[in-house]
Amino acid sequence: MDILYLLIPLSVILVFFIIGGLWWAIYRGQFDDVESEGERILKEP
Repeated sequence: MDILYLLIPLSVILVFFIIGGLWWAIYRGQFDDVESEGERILKEP
């Protein structure tokens, strides 16, 4: 039961890191045009 006092705060911190990383990726434009990258790979020789 004592391990929960460690695991719950660590999981909350991990969730904040994941949300922060997702926010950073959206803010930097990583998901603006996802279709063109897939097409570019197919069109290059």
